[in-house]
Amino acid sequence: MSLDLTKVASQVGDMVARLKATSAERQEHLKQALSVLGEQDANRENLKRKIAASKTTWLVAGLADGISQHHEAPPPPVEFNVIATDGSHIDVDRHRSTRCYLINIGSIVLHYGASPSAFLDSSPSLYSGDEELVIVPVAGREQPIEGVLLGIKRGVDECHHLVGLSAELPPKSLSLALLDGSLILWGLEAYPEFVTEALLDNGFLKYLEDMRRLNNERKLALASYISFPRSTDVVNALRVAICPHEPADCDRYCPGSARGCDEVAGVQDRELFMNLLGEGERSALFISQSSIVRRRYGEHQVYFFYIRLDDEIARLEIPRWVAQDKDLLNLVHSLVLDQCRRGKGYPVALSEAHEKAVVSGADRELFWQLVESSLIDEHLPSLASAKSRSKRARWV
Repeated sequence: MSLDLTKVASQVGDMVARLKATSAERQEHLKQALSVLGEQDANRENLKRKIAASKTTWLVAGLADGISQHHEAPPPPVEFNVIATDGSHIDVDRHRSTRCYLINIGSIVLHYGASPSAFLDSSPSLYSGDEELVIVPVAGREQPIEGVLLGIKRGVDECHHLVGLSAELPPKSLSLALLDGSLILWGLEAYPEFVTEALLDNGFLKYLEDMRRLNNERKLALASYISFPRSTDVVNALRVAICPHEPADCDRYCPGSARGCDEVAGVQDRELFMNLLGEGERSALFISQSSIVRRRYGEHQVYFFYIRLDDEIARLEIPRWVAQDKDLLNLVHSLVLDQCRRGKGYPVALSEAHEKAVVSGADRELFWQLVESSLIDEHLPSLASAKSRSKRARWV
C-alpha cells in the first residue's frame, strides 16, 4: 500500500482536535441563528427589501414566502409514477490512442398503484467525432468537452433523457421526475458565453421548457435532490438580517475586518433546519440568487426548500413553474418523502438510476481494451503514452 497511514494518523488527530475545540463555538453560532430565524417572520417584507438592496460577498437566499414556516407532507396519491435519470462517464484520456468520451445514462420508471411496474434501462453513448469533442464558437477558439465541462454535459444529457421518459407517461397521470444534484449549472460561469449558450440556453433550459409543456396533458412535477447539502443560503439571509448597516454592503463597511454577522458564521442550512423541522416536514420556499440563474433561467428560476428525513436534511430544487403551482409543489413533497421512506433515507428511483448508470474502474479498463482491440483489428494505430503503459505494468 503506497499510502502510509501511520504517517497520516497524527495529522488526523490534529484535525479532530481542531474540530473539537471549535465545537462549542459552532453550537453558540447555531443557537444564535435559530434565535434570529424565529424573529424574522414578523419582519419578512423588510428583510426581503434589505436582501434585494444588499451587496454581500456570499450567496443569499431570496424569500418566496416566510423563513421559519414548516409544512407537513400531504399523503401521496393512490396512483402515481416516479421517474429518474442519473449518469456516469468515461472522460477523454490524452494518454490513449484515440480521443473519445462515453456517457452512460441510467433511466428508471416506477409506477405505484393497483398494477405496480418498473422499467430500468441504461443508455451508453460514445462521442468521438470532431464536432462531438468540442463546442465551436462563431469565431474564435473552440472549447474541448472534457473534465468539468464533460460533467456538465452529462447533466444536460440526463435532463434530456428525463424529458423522453416524461413524454411517454400516460395522459392525466400524476408523476414526479427526479434529477440528482443541482438544477443550477454552476460550473458554466467559468466558461465563455458560447459554451453557456450551447449547454444551458440550447440544452438544459430547453429541456426544462419541454418538461413544463408536458404539464398540458398530465401533472408532472420536476425536482432535483441534493443529499447532505452544504449550502448556507438561508443562514446568509440571517446574516443580512442582523447586519447593522442599511443596506448591507460587505466591501464598503467590513473590508477585511470582523463583522457583526459573524456570530452566525459557520452554520450550514441543514443544521438550522434539523432543529426546526419535524420528520417529513419541509421548510418554507426560498429562491436562488445565483447570478447565472438571475441572468438566464427566466421561467425556470430555481426555488428550493429543505426536507427532514429521519436524521438527515435534504435540499430539493424546483423550477418556478413547480414552486408556484400548489398541486405540483405538494406532489414533490409527498412523493419525495414516500421515495425516501421506501429507500431507507434516499429516493428509490435515484438509487436505482445510479446503479444502472455507474461505470466502475473495471468497466473503464474494459472499455479502453475494447477500443484498442478494435483499432488493432482494423490495422489502425493503437499507440498509448509511455506513462499510460507504465501505470498498467507491474514493476519490482
